Amino acid sequence: MDIVLKNILAQYDKKRVQEEYAAQNRKNELYKKYPRLQNIDDKLSSLAISTAKSLISNNDKNLLQELNNNINKLKEEKKKILEKLNIAEDYFRPHYECSFCKDTGYITNSDYSVSMCNCLKQKLYNEQYNKSNISNLDTQNFNNFSDLLYSDKPDEAKYNTKLSPRENINQIKDICFKFIDNFNDKNQKNLLFIGNTGLGKTFLSSAIANEMLKKGKNVLYQTASVMLDSIIDYRFGKTNDSNILKSILNVDLLIIDDLGTENPNNLKSSELFNIINTRLLNQNKVTKTIISTNLNLRNLYSNYDERIVSRFIGNYDICYFFGEDIRFKRV
Repeated sequence: MDIVLKNILAQYDKKRVQEEYAAQNRKNELYKKYPRLQNIDDKLSSLAISTAKSLISNNDKNLLQELNNNINKLKEEKKKILEKLNIAEDYFRPHYECSFCKDTGYITNSDYSVSMCNCLKQKLYNEQYNKSNISNLDTQNFNNFSDLLYSDKPDEAKYNTKLSPRENINQIKDICFKFIDNFNDKNQKNLLFIGNTGLGKTFLSSAIANEMLKKGKNVLYQTASVMLDSIIDYRFGKTNDSNILKSILNVDLLIIDDLGTENPNNLKSSELFNIINTRLLNQNKVTKTIISTNLNLRNLYSNYDERIVSRFIGNYDICYFFGEDIRFKRV
C-alpha cells in the first residue's frame, strides 16, 4: 500500500505542477496581448497588501473604505475586459482534476486536521482492488443505456409476469435513479439484482458506480469470489493487506458482482454475512451495497445462511432481470 500510495502521490505532484505551469503560461500570454490586465492585477496585489497593513496598524475606516472602493473598481474593469474578450475568470486558474484537494490528495477539515481526499481514496481502491472492473465506466453508463435491446412483447407463461422485458428494465432503471438520488438517506434500501447472464445487471451496476463517483462517493467493485478469497487470505495470514476488510466494510458504495460463482463454504458464508450486516449497521456514515447474482431466491436460500437472505429481503430492493441475452444485440 505504501508503494502504491507513493506512486499515486508522485502522479498527483506531476499533474499539479504541470497544470500550475500551464495556468501561469496562459496568464503570461494574455498579459502580452493585453498589458492593461497585468497592470490591474499588479494594482490589486498592491492594494491587498495596503489593506492588510491598514488593518494591522490603525484600522482607519475611511482609508479602508477607500482601498475597498479602489479594489472593487479594478475588479469591475477587469471583469468587463474579460467579458469583452469572451474569457472566463477561471482562465487564469489551474484546472485541477479535483477541485476539493487541488490535486494534492489531502484536504484540511474545519478543525484544521488533514485527511485523505475522496479522489485519492478512489485511486487507491482502483489500483488495489477494482482493477479491470472499474475501467468499464467509460462505456457502461446511463448515456449508453438502451431499452431497445429488450423485447417489448410480454410472455407471461415464460417470465411469470405481464410486463415485457422492456417495461421491466425501465422500472429497474427508475429504481436505480431513486437509489442514486437518495443515496445519503439511511432509509434508502440497497439493491439486489437477480437474473441470468447477459441481461444488464453488471452494466447497470457500473452505470450507478459512474454516477456515484461524479457525486464524490467512493466505489469498490469486486466479484464475490475475488472479494471473499481476499478476505480469507488475509484472515489466514496469506497476505498482509490489512486494508482490504476495512475498505470493504466502510467504502461508500460496495458492488459485489456474480454472487454465487464462488465455491461456497461456511467460512465464506460467515464473511459474507459479516460484510452485509456491518454495512447495514454502520453508524458513522451511510454505506450502500449493490449485489448481482444469477441465483434466484430459492437458490440463495439453498446456498447461503438464512440470515443473509433475510437481510436481502428486509433491506434490499430486489430487481428481477428477464428476457433474452442482450450482449450480442445491436440497435
